[in-house]
Amino acid sequence: MKILAVNPGSTSTKLAVYENENLLFEKTITHHDEEIMKLSELEDQLPYRLESIMEALRDQDLNPSGLAAVVGRGGMLKAMDSGTYLVDDSMLNDAETGKYGNHASNLGSMISAEIAGSHHIPAFIVDPVCVDELVPEARVSGLADIERKSHVHALNIKGVSRKIAAHLGKDLEGASFVVAHLGGGISVAAVRNGQIIDVNNAENEGPFSPERAGGLPAKQLVQLCFSGKYTEKELLLKMTKQGGVYSYLGTKNLIDVESRAAEGDSEAGLILKAMVHQIGKEIGAMATVLEGQMDGIIITGGIAHSDRIVGLIKKRISFLGKVFILPGETEMEALATGALRVMRGLEDAKIY
Repeated sequence: MKILAVNPGSTSTKLAVYENENLLFEKTITHHDEEIMKLSELEDQLPYRLESIMEALRDQDLNPSGLAAVVGRGGMLKAMDSGTYLVDDSMLNDAETGKYGNHASNLGSMISAEIAGSHHIPAFIVDPVCVDELVPEARVSGLADIERKSHVHALNIKGVSRKIAAHLGKDLEGASFVVAHLGGGISVAAVRNGQIIDVNNAENEGPFSPERAGGLPAKQLVQLCFSGKYTEKELLLKMTKQGGVYSYLGTKNLIDVESRAAEGDSEAGLILKAMVHQIGKEIGAMATVLEGQMDGIIITGGIAHSDRIVGLIKKRISFLGKVFILPGETEMEALATGALRVMRGLEDAKIY
């Protein structure tokens, strides 16, 4: 069975074609800023992105009529259980209208539905960022007005957990890990018996990242909100796109930051050390959620390619248990295998 996986981002669209578990073709299509800027609404981007995908398939002599299914990255949708979901009208309406938030990943279901509809095959999404498996006590924030929510790199976290569980001779449902997804945003999750029972919301909690501020001192943040220095929109942008490493060093590129630190830039060295400090603390915190009963700690995401950063993290956390390193992301593979499990009858497709 050939499966087309599609992962739309803000300035790129990743696609891959798998035949069963075997990767046939993978490509990242980079979209020029001026083109995307002209198409401010997600719905307006749909024809543009579709054509770029079809052109990439034509270049590989891959005919969509030979596909068994299309699977897209799930976007900002309502809170849902983990799994593979059939794309339906209700999901498409929420993705198109941005009912739960506007993000390029909303296009995943929309693109999948368009291609699948033309060839009379199913369209799916797998483990979107809104996967919510938190235990009740993890939802309590400490202020009755605010409930903690699950916003998590679920697709990669579930994907790497499944891989390491298999490596250990276990099913995902019988394995428990602390998983640290380290990228532009950072999610550190407690995975118990395959479920993400607690996680820092990567947009406003936990460690700071290359571009996100992470958890901030609450009273000082409130004072900053009412200082008149920033509008609400400006401050949210500053926290989610211009925070973290960028806020201190003016760059989101950790390779540059590591080079600066190696050349004796004391501020760059301090910020790297501080980020590692916060990541280590969050991993330790999630280990307590699992009461220390876990099969290991998994470090994944783009930052996991850095031997220096991973080495510094391991120095802090190795006493907690075995540490597994899976650099990068397994998202395209996770999308394809999620669809395959349903197509093979190993799982039922869930309904949105």
